[in-house]
Amino acid sequence: MRFQLRRCDKCKKYTLKLKCPHCGQDTFSVHPAKFSPDDKYIRYRLVERYK
Repeated sequence: MRFQLRRCDKCKKYTLKLKCPHCGQDTFSVHPAKFSPDDKYIRYRLVERYK
């Protein structure tokens, strides 16, 4: 199992866990998604990003 660096949006602390050990909020990955020129869903991601 590979560990991924994650960050809590509320207290801005970094962790490897899915829940923040400091405040209990969900954490999210700080790594960007891999880019592929053959991406079929780029249109939908851009719409969500720039809402």
